[in-house]
Amino acid sequence: MASTLEIDAQDVVKLFLQFCKENSLPHTFQTLQNECRVSLNSVDNLETFMADVSSGRWESVIPHLSQLNLPRNLLEDLYEQIVLEMIELQETDTARAVLRQTQVLAFMKQDQPDRYLRLERLLVRPYFDPRELYPEHSSKEKRRGEIARALSEYVSVIPPSRLTVVIGQALKWQQHQGLIPAGTQFDLLRGMAAMRTKDSEDKHPTTLVRVIKFGKTNYPQCCQFSPDGQFLVSGSSDGLIEVWDGLTGKLLTQDHFRYQANGDFMIHNDAVHCLAFSRDSEMLASGSEDGKVKIWRIRSGQCLRRLERAHSQGVTSVSFSRDGTQILSASPDGTARIHGLKSGRMLKEFRGHASFVNDARFAADGNHIITASSDFTVKVWDVRNAECLRTFKPPPLSLNGGGDVALNSVHHFPKNPDDHIVVCNRSSYVYIMTLKGQVVKSFFSGKREGGDFVAACVSPKGEYIYCVGEDNKMYCFNYQLGTLEYLLPIHEKKEVMAIAHHPHRNLVATCSKDCTMKLWEP
Repeated sequence: MASTLEIDAQDVVKLFLQFCKENSLPHTFQTLQNECRVSLNSVDNLETFMADVSSGRWESVIPHLSQLNLPRNLLEDLYEQIVLEMIELQETDTARAVLRQTQVLAFMKQDQPDRYLRLERLLVRPYFDPRELYPEHSSKEKRRGEIARALSEYVSVIPPSRLTVVIGQALKWQQHQGLIPAGTQFDLLRGMAAMRTKDSEDKHPTTLVRVIKFGKTNYPQCCQFSPDGQFLVSGSSDGLIEVWDGLTGKLLTQDHFRYQANGDFMIHNDAVHCLAFSRDSEMLASGSEDGKVKIWRIRSGQCLRRLERAHSQGVTSVSFSRDGTQILSASPDGTARIHGLKSGRMLKEFRGHASFVNDARFAADGNHIITASSDFTVKVWDVRNAECLRTFKPPPLSLNGGGDVALNSVHHFPKNPDDHIVVCNRSSYVYIMTLKGQVVKSFFSGKREGGDFVAACVSPKGEYIYCVGEDNKMYCFNYQLGTLEYLLPIHEKKEVMAIAHHPHRNLVATCSKDCTMKLWEP
C-alpha cells in the first residue's frame, strides 16, 4: 500500500511541475526544482530504468520517453539503437515504424541525412553482417551501456514526500500574493482554484448582473462558457477573441492570461462566428467569416492549429469530438466537415443539405453527427462513412401563411441526451424532438409576428429552454409545464446575436450588436 501511495504522489507532482512550467508560474517551478533538486526528467526507479536500457528491454523503456525532456542527440542515439536491434532480430515492421514515424528520427533525416540513410539501407537489405551494425571495438552491449550512462546524467527520481511539502509551501505563497482566492481549495490536477458549489436547481434569470462593453466599431457575435465554468469567451466582429472570468465577467489578465494584458489576444483576420471548448476546457476552437478554423491553448493564447481552408464560405459552428482529437465544423457552403486536430486535414465531409448548414454537433454516442440547415431540415449522419441515416423537420407552421422555416441550431437535451434534441428555428416555436424526428414537446412564445427566435440554449439540468428573439427579448420556457414562464427584455435597439448558459450555475450570457455582452442571474 505504501508504494502505491508513493507512486500516486509522484504522479501528482509530475503533473503539477508540468503545469507550473507550461503556465509561467516561475516561483512555484523554481521552488520545486531548486529546493528539491529535481526536474521533469524523473522515473519511479532509476536503477531499474538503467537496467532496462542496458538489457535492451525497450518495451519498458519507450513508455518513459514521452515523460522525459532529453537532448535530441541522446534521443537520436537511443532510437537508432532500437532500430538496429529490431533489424538484427528481423523485426523489420517494428524497425520501419520507429524509423519513419518518430519525430526524433525525422529530425535526424533532415539534419543528418547520411546517418539516417544508413538505417534505411540496413532496413531493406535481405541479409546483413552484425559486425556492420556497430563501429570497430564496439558492440551491442557496449553501446547500450554508453546510452544508459548518458541517460543517468539527465534522469532522476522525485522524492514524493519532500515534493508534496514544497508544493504546499508554493501554494501558500501564491495565496499570499493573491493568485489564489483566500478560503478556496486548489485543484492540483486542474492547476487552479476549485469551482464554487454548483447551484442545486435550475432557475430562470431575472436580473442583469454585469454589462461588458465592447468598442464602438465592433460587437460580440458569439460567446461560450467553458465546461468547467471557469471561463467565458467572446468572439467579435473584428476577429478578436477575449477570455473573461466565467462568474464575474471580468477580463482575465493575471497569471497565465497576461498575454491579454499585453494586448496579445487570440485573433482572426475576419469576424468570429462560433466558439467551442474541448471537454477539459484547455483548448478552444474558433471559426470565422473567411472559412478558417483555429485551435488555441486557452491559457497561453497560443494557436495550436490553423485550418486555413476549413470551408469555402464562413464557419457557422465548431465543436470538439469527445476525445479532443477531431473538430466538427459547419458552413453556409452546404457542408459539415470533420478535421483531424493533429494532421489539420479534412477527414470526413457530410454533404446533402440544400442550403446553409447553420449548426453541427456530435451526438452523445460519438458515432453520429446532427446538422441543422436553412433548408428546414435536421439530418443525422453516420460518422464512419458520412452517410445520411435520416432527415426530418419540425412541423410546418400555420402562422401567417405558415410553411417551413430555416433552422438556427440543435442542442442536446440534458434529460435524455442520447435521443432527445432541442431544435430552434426561425419562428416563435422551439421543439424537443427525438433523433427519429418525433416531436416530444413544443413551446410557443405567444407572438404571432415580430418575435422569431434567432438563438437558443438549455439550462444544465434541462428544466428551462431559453430562446432570444428578434424583438431582443429572452423567452424562458419551463420544460415541466410546457409553457412560457418568464419574458425578459435583454438588449435595446440592436439585434441579439447569441446566448450561452453557464454549465453549473444559473448564469446566462447574451451578446448583441449594441456592442455589449450581458450576464443575467435569477
